[in-house]
Amino acid sequence: MIDQKKIKDAIRLLLEGIGEDVNREGLIETPDRIARMYEEICGGMEEDAATHLSKVFHVDTNEMVMEKDITFYSTCEHHMLPFYGKVHIAYIPDGKVVGLSKLARTVEVYARRLQLQEQLTGQIADALMTHMQPKGVMVMIEAEHMCMTMRGIQKPGTQTVTIARRGDFESNPALEERFFRMLGR
Repeated sequence: MIDQKKIKDAIRLLLEGIGEDVNREGLIETPDRIARMYEEICGGMEEDAATHLSKVFHVDTNEMVMEKDITFYSTCEHHMLPFYGKVHIAYIPDGKVVGLSKLARTVEVYARRLQLQEQLTGQIADALMTHMQPKGVMVMIEAEHMCMTMRGIQKPGTQTVTIARRGDFESNPALEERFFRMLGR
């Protein structure tokens, strides 16, 4: 559960710590705004992917299903700065599929937490394997990290790419090739 009071107190201390006047007109409501913002951007902490992946539809096919270019925004747990980009998901059904919006909702469950991109990629793949029980899953994330763009090395436009393969995608290189062809790469 997100503790709004603790967040507000922490933001007031942060503002004081950087030398700001917490009673300045532009900052008076900032602790409230930040507390509401964190309730939104960390809302995935209280969600479970099973909620979204439990509604399945039975099918007679086992052909690859892909949803690509799912936009996401997350927050790096190291610097608490945003990282954002695209998620591409493919899976091989084993008699059942989920509604396409459920894949995007699953991305949101894990993206709306303090996160590492590498961990996010695996969490999405593992959730699909656990709750849908497909023959295989592949997840690829391409993201830009503000901790590399606006601080530190300051290299805007740098993309970090992570991949998680599960099931048939681990043992069948042809499926991975098809995944990249479908992505247009």
